Amino acid sequence: MPDFVIAPPAIPSVPVAGGGDFPVRRIYCIGRNYPEHAREMGHDPEREPPFFFSKPADALVTGGAETPYPPATSDLHHEIELVVAIGGEGAGIAVADALDHVFGYAAGIDLTRRDMQAVAKKQARPWDMAKAFDHSAPVGDIVPAARIGHPAKGPIALAVNGKDRQLGDIVDMIWPVPDAIAYLSTLVTLMPGDLIFTGTPAGVAAVERGDLLQGTIAGVGTVTTRIV
Repeated sequence: MPDFVIAPPAIPSVPVAGGGDFPVRRIYCIGRNYPEHAREMGHDPEREPPFFFSKPADALVTGGAETPYPPATSDLHHEIELVVAIGGEGAGIAVADALDHVFGYAAGIDLTRRDMQAVAKKQARPWDMAKAFDHSAPVGDIVPAARIGHPAKGPIALAVNGKDRQLGDIVDMIWPVPDAIAYLSTLVTLMPGDLIFTGTPAGVAAVERGDLLQGTIAGVGTVTTRIV
């Protein structure tokens, strides 16, 4: 056993519906993967090679826990997303084989410091701190694909304080799950424990302290958190 000089950090994990926990290795996120969201962010939604950013695994918020409002922003935005949990190692994965690497699915929320992101974009700087901050990835329980199959269509929605904010359909993804997995696997080796946030539909907007966020994906599940 290694002789660590400090206590090793805990392994982040997400509860699995039906029992057990899914240990999380890395979190990858796809940007602008729905046409209407691409348009609302001022971009052309034509299918171009996808781009990815990351969040740290310990940014997860699970079990419906509260989410602290982060420092260094006054414009915190919600983005409801289908989350893919990878269960099998792969690099250079063919689209036809991609779903064989999926353990399951969950509903998640990509929280974004939108004002910080806007400044970084304007200055042509990385926007890691706009996306990869503490508690920036609330996620619901992972439902095994063996139980629900591989959802390719169905409503995806988010409400704030009971009022609808985002509503779309996962069938509208520019890069569907198999394509996204295949492309990402040309850039990195995907491993068991990886999560992929697959992008958000239109309707992203700011949230405040006290707001209750409730996301749903038909056939997958829910994610709930209150901003405090």
